[in-house]
Amino acid sequence: MVDSRQLKKIRNLGIIAHIDAGKTTVTERVLYYTGRSHKMGEVHEGTAVMDWMDQEQERGITITSAVTTCFWNDHEIHLIDTPGHVDFTIEVERSLRVLDGVVAVFCAVGGVEPQSETVWHQADKYRVPKIAFVNKMDRIGADFNNVLDQMRGKFRCVPVALQLPIGKESEFRGVIDLLNMRQVVWIDETLGAEFQCREIDPDLVPAAQVAREQLIEQLAEYDDQLMGLYLDGGTIETSLLHEVIRSLTLALQVVPVLCGSALRNKGIQPLLDAVVHYLPCPLDVPPIEGLDPDTGAKLVRLSSEAEPFSALAFKIFMDQGRKLTYARIYSGSLKVGSDVFNVTRGVKEKLSRIFQMHANKRERLERAGVGSIVALMGLKSASTGDTLCDPAHPILLEAIDIYEPVISVAVEAKTRSDQEKLLEALGRLAEEDPTFRFQEDPDTGQTIISGMGELHLEILLNRLDREFRVGVNAGRPQVVYRETIRQEADAMGLFEREIGGAQHFAEVRLHLKPLPRGQGNLVLDKIPDDSIPVEFRTALQEGIQDAFSSGDLMGYPVVDVEAAVIGGLCREGAASALAFRVAATMAFRETMRKANPALLEPYMAVEILVPEEFLGEVLGDLNGRKGRVEGITSRRAIQVVTAVVPLSKMFGYSTGLRSATQGRATFTMQFANYGLLCEPLGRH
Repeated sequence: MVDSRQLKKIRNLGIIAHIDAGKTTVTERVLYYTGRSHKMGEVHEGTAVMDWMDQEQERGITITSAVTTCFWNDHEIHLIDTPGHVDFTIEVERSLRVLDGVVAVFCAVGGVEPQSETVWHQADKYRVPKIAFVNKMDRIGADFNNVLDQMRGKFRCVPVALQLPIGKESEFRGVIDLLNMRQVVWIDETLGAEFQCREIDPDLVPAAQVAREQLIEQLAEYDDQLMGLYLDGGTIETSLLHEVIRSLTLALQVVPVLCGSALRNKGIQPLLDAVVHYLPCPLDVPPIEGLDPDTGAKLVRLSSEAEPFSALAFKIFMDQGRKLTYARIYSGSLKVGSDVFNVTRGVKEKLSRIFQMHANKRERLERAGVGSIVALMGLKSASTGDTLCDPAHPILLEAIDIYEPVISVAVEAKTRSDQEKLLEALGRLAEEDPTFRFQEDPDTGQTIISGMGELHLEILLNRLDREFRVGVNAGRPQVVYRETIRQEADAMGLFEREIGGAQHFAEVRLHLKPLPRGQGNLVLDKIPDDSIPVEFRTALQEGIQDAFSSGDLMGYPVVDVEAAVIGGLCREGAASALAFRVAATMAFRETMRKANPALLEPYMAVEILVPEEFLGEVLGDLNGRKGRVEGITSRRAIQVVTAVVPLSKMFGYSTGLRSATQGRATFTMQFANYGLLCEPLGRH
């Protein structure tokens, strides 16, 4: 039994950042200094423990979120290292859904980069408290204060600097701890495992005193006791500062900021201390809320083992053909051999094994308690976002938001034996990754796979070859379009047919109206009289929903349309649910033809970091790609270009950008919205 004292010493923590900010390097140092690893892994050498996939080691990027457990100062830390590339944003989303706190890593040179903003706002959505770590203080151009300014401007948060860097760039050698007013310097010969805490150098004392004064002023604005001591000139104990920072961090009012250089083994131990001091334990987060699946009544589960078991499955992983379900336990406990009820699927299954994960390695457990993040085996029906609970006390927790794919590729098996294995392999990949979809095109017979970007699909095709031994040929990436209408229209759908010796009749009148972009679809019942009996109206709405899935122009899903049923006709003895469902679909198709249908294509928000001398070439290229430049800002010698560009024009952009800028520019992009097609499909 885990009591409240033990729960107070658990931290469920994620590390989030823009790609190449140093998340995995920070994680590797955490594992080394906590004794979880006995050898320090390096991303650039392909030896990082948490980047265990072949593709991660070869490319030097994180692709899948990896879970581990380590211990620091008698605290148990469940740690998830998440990807920074936008193509794998679902890994961040589903991790943040189950985490209690995060460390956001920023590059001291790049500052707040595009994907930093995305993951920060994802954390805000789930109200996850944060600590910031400014990494790479040893790099040329490192600027600690600039990162703080960018955090204030872009996140509208209150960053509170708990440290002052000693030196910068190649001169960076340690930090000043502003809470204890001491100097911390790491010993290189010990790979940073040992450090010295000593008096602050006399020439650094004035700056340290000013910084500490600013820190206390910031905190005093939120705490009356601290404000009183500050105004009276009284002694302010470090323990009080810890309490105030912790309470303000948990309330999302401030963000403690530390700095260091993970690659040079500096700054990690104070970061771990901050995790223990300021980030929440399971008792600090609000009790998990859900619904009674039978009545819809609101239910609450406290973070206690006295409560019935409840957990959320947040990640599925296929390990050598066996399905592992990663879950966060919110209440109660779980034992090997227990019956687990999957409320989302309505299935009861027996749990065969429980594992504590360390990247791709696993340690068997006999039980797991509240606050744990574990991997479960034996749950064949589980999927991302499913609720797992005690069969006698069902509860349905809020699911995880899943992003819609924006890019598709046609694939075909190289041999007949590959063809037999292809669909099974794709099914397993889709189970792991809810942003990956596949389907067979009924017209061409091709298998179409869809994902979040070129890199996403490239990785998945590579996994088909390496892990599943399935050879495929892939076509050019195809954009996933949408259809909509540009004007209002009315039309009628009439279904009259004899089926199985019985007459079926229904007439439906429909009115379609375009909605603002991003509004979604709406189905309204505006039948003025009882011309259509109530018992057929559900079937009628189902027919309209069917029609939304495939538009009249090219069969793409229809979006941003209001469909109102304005009338119809029912013939006694011949009316049926089937007839009204089909008539509604026919009415939708006919009305859409009259409503000036149009294709929508995905537009991407692109941010390009380019040296000033190449700015003209980059802007000219964006113009040629039908892009709309929305802003150009200066970040020292780098120009930051933000633009919105049709996805269809961004294929191969990384190669073009490298060629135009001698490899010195970088870019990131993420889905922005759907907009009207910029030019006819035939010219793409």
